[in-house]
Amino acid sequence: MSNATMLTGNLTRDPEIRYTRDGQANTTFGLAVTRRWQARGTDEWEEATSFFDVVCWRDLAENVALSLVKGCRAVVCGRLEQHSWETESGERRSRVELTADDVGASLRFATAEVTKVTRRNGIEDAEPAPVADRDDIVAAGA
Repeated sequence: MSNATMLTGNLTRDPEIRYTRDGQANTTFGLAVTRRWQARGTDEWEEATSFFDVVCWRDLAENVALSLVKGCRAVVCGRLEQHSWETESGERRSRVELTADDVGASLRFATAEVTKVTRRNGIEDAEPAPVADRDDIVAAGA
């Protein structure tokens, strides 16, 4: 059985990074996913928005915290996890969060400059990723 999920939506808050006692990065942010459809028999558009908490770990957590801000449109791939607990007053509560395996900025309505992060001996170096010359892209498509 698979639990792979992909969501595209807008960040509802800036990513918040924290570190565990052993130094693992953990970043959380909110994602709003809006679905639109045309009501049957009318020309009216309807929409519904779902809100998800997204959790990222390790290198992904650090890269998300450095790259995205509230309002950015993002594509998140990961797995859904449900957490349940009981409040002090005895009420049962639960929530579903998306533990991300991969996060990227959506390029449908924006552009991005990609910087590749290399890791050597625990040291991070940011290097611009190679970008193909536009003439090469046009020539390849011709």
